Order: sequence, then structure tokens, then C-alpha cells
Amino acid sequence: MPPKKSSFSRFSFPELVFGILVVFSGVMLTFSSGGFIINFQQVGFSIVSAMQKGVHAVADTVENTANAVHELSRLREENRLLTEQLKNYEYLQRSNTEIRKENQRLKEQLDFSESLELRNYAAQIIGRDPDNLYSALTINKGSKNGIRKNMPVIAIQNGTIGLVGKVVTVGSFTSQVMPIYDLKSSISARIENTRDLGLLSGLGASDKPLTMRYIKKRVLDDLHFGDIIVTSGETQNYMRDIPIGSISKISVLDYDSSLDIEVTPVIDFSRLETVIVTDLKSLNPHYDGTRGIK
Repeated sequence: MPPKKSSFSRFSFPELVFGILVVFSGVMLTFSSGGFIINFQQVGFSIVSAMQKGVHAVADTVENTANAVHELSRLREENRLLTEQLKNYEYLQRSNTEIRKENQRLKEQLDFSESLELRNYAAQIIGRDPDNLYSALTINKGSKNGIRKNMPVIAIQNGTIGLVGKVVTVGSFTSQVMPIYDLKSSISARIENTRDLGLLSGLGASDKPLTMRYIKKRVLDDLHFGDIIVTSGETQNYMRDIPIGSISKISVLDYDSSLDIEVTPVIDFSRLETVIVTDLKSLNPHYDGTRGIK
């Protein structure tokens, strides 16, 4: 059986060469038309664009993060400054409030001082000496300012006039005042509405009530809680009718013919800052003619 001829053998050499030339010409014609070149350019452009986009996104992220950190730092600094300004504002507000209160107290004291017919000296409490046997308030006025021993000391607090005590020790520039709550304090006093006379004594501490004795039991029905106790003015140690306190408790003792009366001072000694020392022997040169304590 004769050998089988291959499929290429069916073509003559010239035909084969012609076919190769046709294919080669077609390929060259395609390249010369720019078809493949444009596709390669598009692919390359897409790759480069994707890379640029990624780099730009990373750069934007880094830049945005840096800006955010910077903005956060700036906001923190602004918050710190605003906090400091707020603290300063609150401090100034408190200071202004305190100044207004102090001015109001001083004006109240000045108006009251000028309304007194007797000469008087405004003083500030600069020390307190609480003791079991003796209590003293130290004021910033002394003999150089006209202060003398046994001068009565009064005060005005929140519009209320009240007895503080009397001067017991005088220095050149400071003095000591024995307050009405001192154990050694003894004041001739009257119940304002009944005019009954008694003796008022202290119990040694500003947070304890005063005691009033020698008020007869027969006047019990005429007394009420809150009745005002005032100075009698009979011992020449104090002016007359200065408020001292108000009745807070009344006790009836079987073995005593007198009532045991507790009196709450009208002056809050824990908040007392300024006082007025009064000279019973001299008139006030600044007296404005308005009604005051004589």
C-alpha cells in the first residue's frame, strides 16, 4: 500500500509561500492600521490610571489624617483656653458678687452709723478667742481711734439691729469685746411687749441660747415665742431698747417663782464681720437727723 501523503503535500511550494505572504501581509496591514497599538495604549493607560488613583487615594488619606490630628490639637487648645476663660469669668463673677455684697454691707452700716445720735466708731472683727471660761472678739480699733473700756458694741446685720457686747480691753490700735454669750456677760433687759424686767446671761458659746431670769410666772400667759428682748438702759452700760434676741423657749420650774426663758440672739455671730462701738458720752457729729438709737 503506497504511503499516505500529508495534507501539506497537497500544496505546492509556490502555493505555500504565497499563503505565508498573504498571512504576513494581513498582519502587517493590521499593525499599520494602528488597531493593536491603540489597544495597548488603552491597557497601559488603564493600568497607569489605576496606579495613580491608588497613590492619590493613599496620599489623600495621609493628608486627611494629618489635617484631622492638627485640627484635633487645635480644638483641644481652644477648649483649654475657653475653659480657662470660663474659670476666670466665674472667678470675676464671684468677686463682683462679693464686692457688691461688701458694698451693700458697708452702705448699710454707714447709713445706720449716721442715723445714730451718739458718736460711734465702725470696726472690723479681726480675731476670735473662744474659750470655756472667756470668749472675746478682737476689733481693729483702739484708744488711738477713740475707743474706751465699757463702750457698748452693736451691729446691723441684714437690716436687723442687735447687741453684740461691750469693750473690756483697750489697746492702742485694737480692742477686745466681750460678747453677750460670754459666761461673764450679764445684761439688764426687758421683754419688749410686756416691759417686764429681767437679767440676761450667756452660756459661753455663740451657738447656745442666752438665758433670761427673774421674770415672774404670773406673766406667763402674756409671753409668746418670738417676743423680742431689748436692753433696759437702766445700768448705763447700754443704750435703751437695743434688740438682743427673741424668746425661743419658756420653762416653768416648780421650785422657782421665776420663769426660765431661753433667748436666741438676733445677731448671727458666726457671720458677724463688722461692728459699731458707741460712745454714750458724746454726740455724733455726722448725725443726719433721722431716727436712730439714742
